[in-house]
Amino acid sequence: MDLKEEEKEEELEGLSSEEVAESRKKYGLNKLDYKKQNNIYLFLKNIFSEPMILLLLVASGIYYTNQQYSDAIFLSVSILLIAGISIYQDKRSRNALAKLQEFTQPAYEVVREGKHQRIPVKDIVLGDVIIIEEGSLVPADGNIMRSNDFSVDESILTGESLAVFKSSETEDNKVFSGTIVASGLAFVRVTNIGLQTRLGRIGSSIETIKEEKTPLEMQIGSFVKKMVFAGAIVFILVWMLNYSKIGSLEKSLLMSLTLAMSILPEEIPVAFTAFMALGAQRMMKKGIVVKQMKTVETLGSATVICTDKTGTITQNKMELAALYLPSGLEIAAAAFSETEASRSLIRNAMWASEPIAFDPMEAALHNAYKKSTDQDWRADFKMVHEYPLSGTPPMMTHVFENSSGTRIIAAKGAPEAILEVCGLSSPEYKRIIAALDKLTLKGYRVLGVAKGDLQGSHYPAKQQEISFAFKGLIAFYDPPKDNIREVLKSFYDAGIEVKIITGDNAGTTASIAKEIEFRGYEKSITGKELMEMTDSELQSSVMDINVFSRMFPDAKLRIVNALKANGQIVAMTGDGVNDGPSLKAAHIGIAMGKKGTAIAKEAASLILAEDDLSKMAEAVAMGRKIYVNLKKAIRYIISIHIPIILIVFVPLALGWVYPNILNPIHVILLELVMGPTCSILYENEPAEDNIMQEKPRPPRTTFFNGKEIMASFIQGMMITVGALLIYQFSVRMNLGENGTRSMVFLVLIAANILLTLVNRSFQYPLFTTLKYKNPLVPVIIGITILLVVMLFAIPFLRSLFDFECISFFHTAVCLVIGALSVLWIEAVKYLKNGLL
Repeated sequence: MDLKEEEKEEELEGLSSEEVAESRKKYGLNKLDYKKQNNIYLFLKNIFSEPMILLLLVASGIYYTNQQYSDAIFLSVSILLIAGISIYQDKRSRNALAKLQEFTQPAYEVVREGKHQRIPVKDIVLGDVIIIEEGSLVPADGNIMRSNDFSVDESILTGESLAVFKSSETEDNKVFSGTIVASGLAFVRVTNIGLQTRLGRIGSSIETIKEEKTPLEMQIGSFVKKMVFAGAIVFILVWMLNYSKIGSLEKSLLMSLTLAMSILPEEIPVAFTAFMALGAQRMMKKGIVVKQMKTVETLGSATVICTDKTGTITQNKMELAALYLPSGLEIAAAAFSETEASRSLIRNAMWASEPIAFDPMEAALHNAYKKSTDQDWRADFKMVHEYPLSGTPPMMTHVFENSSGTRIIAAKGAPEAILEVCGLSSPEYKRIIAALDKLTLKGYRVLGVAKGDLQGSHYPAKQQEISFAFKGLIAFYDPPKDNIREVLKSFYDAGIEVKIITGDNAGTTASIAKEIEFRGYEKSITGKELMEMTDSELQSSVMDINVFSRMFPDAKLRIVNALKANGQIVAMTGDGVNDGPSLKAAHIGIAMGKKGTAIAKEAASLILAEDDLSKMAEAVAMGRKIYVNLKKAIRYIISIHIPIILIVFVPLALGWVYPNILNPIHVILLELVMGPTCSILYENEPAEDNIMQEKPRPPRTTFFNGKEIMASFIQGMMITVGALLIYQFSVRMNLGENGTRSMVFLVLIAANILLTLVNRSFQYPLFTTLKYKNPLVPVIIGITILLVVMLFAIPFLRSLFDFECISFFHTAVCLVIGALSVLWIEAVKYLKNGLL
């Protein structure tokens, strides 16, 4: 090794721990921080954007003006409490999303103190030696120190769509942050990080683009806006009506404010945000990284999962299994070094691989070469030209030379591609194809290998123009994962179709599919056949075919689009650069956390940290659970708001003896009781037993369908009837205004508690749902009961809320009426489902 090579090796030792610490201290983290958020501004914006808080401010101002200081102070404290809860929920959601964003940042391999380490992109420092390979986003600006078959797509900076080949010896030996490694591998010395990179200096153009709202978000937003609008109209009408009757501006304003507050369903958007963000955080703890909150709501409706074979269904071990020689001899892996012909085949396959192997098959070939040769020639030969993997089906060719001018030209790739360039006779071709079929039927993945012959220094534009001689076939066995049968069964039980989309050939794929009891393994189609179909032909046949072999990016994208055209909700797994378009096109793009490229992870909306498809089954189950629990929470909110609205409105509108039976302080007290129930208790509900045995919900199902809204409305009306009956009962019993208010309040609280329990399932009866494991249920119900006891037992609180102690008999009547106004739904469940 000469002096220059020794210096290069020394450089590849990387930085020491002390140098890393010094560089970080001097130059900071590798992050792009443009926006500096004003926390005080955000705090005030969050508070004053809440309609409920604005109404409370007005109401408390009126109480202060009228010198009703107890009521005013209570409302002021309520404002702080609601603002605190709102900000806490928002911060909790933001923290969950921040952790998700941090987790989804790609990790890079660096060389430090001579050892390879994987670190987050933000921890890369100036002077680091980083290793970047095909499919990676370049994390920082730097100079290439060593490379193999290395090219970069710099279109983000230059607009030029063609990849640029670079090395340490080319004039342009720099790489820039944000560009994409199109092929090969390189060791790079970092020269600029963060805002000092070329991309960082561009500035705001790389700011995160605001995501569009999902259909569910829009439905919920539309519903809340309509309720706010209705509240505003009713507020004005009631204010005018009361003012014309009583002539008091303050009293009429308080009456109308009470009604407006009862109409506002401000818990709904809070519940939605909490469910999505916390659901995503729960998934992250299970190794399922959700990059976009919208994926959480989509997961439960997935109808088709398109999965890769290698590394997803199989273990991606790529053990050398067998060799096939041109003589027609098949050799088992254990004996591959016994003949010169088999050693020659291994040698050619190794020369056709990358000098620094990062693919499992190429690593296996390098290991086989070391075991089968007496003299390792790799240090003596230098790659002088290469043709990267290309063509359909693909192949690649490398050209090596030593100092004496001896040349090695080796190619490997899909057997069909290799056979096509070798000029074989018809009998030879048929014999090799028969051998290929025999190997693939065993579930082997097979590569063709050829030796090239080229005179002179002129290299043709295409590798297919070189003269090649067939050297043989190399078979690898990639065993299926141990749990894959159970994973497939869980998808089938959940009514989800599974399709294998792979670059491997049909025989190998069918063999593995049969072994794992995959449905529909008998019928397959190749990428070439698929591309010859019209869109309508593909759309009509795509649901009947479950195995797609020899696929390439355009074919994968057509499959996803054909499934979407059939009204399917498509989940698509992928790990390579070429999977980017189909991952982006799918409703749920799923990248592999370990073997997935940065491009695949960037395009995907979900990342499986352990490359384990069973996590996808867990994600679907959790997505369904979140959707169902959110529906429970919102139906609960609608049901409990209706009696509050009508108990405020009916006495006012009909001129009953006590028109102000509920004031702003009572409404806000009920809101404080309801808030934790909808956004904390229901979010923590476990999945129901049959959640993964049900069919996916239809793609075009609306969250607020008429039948469910009507059911919630009827629930609310029944509670209203119970509360108004108690109102009239109290009046007839001459209990006075405070006694009547106390009884109506107790009915609402009893109904609220039972509604919480009853709405835990729309299918199973109460005695079944009481067995659900949710520790928050007794906690929140216990706090609610304790609060009610304190309201009546503590004289100050009793006076503040204008309550009075009532007899045991009257209390029992309230509890019975409250219970009956809710428990009727249990009879409906029984009649509907035949459950006892």
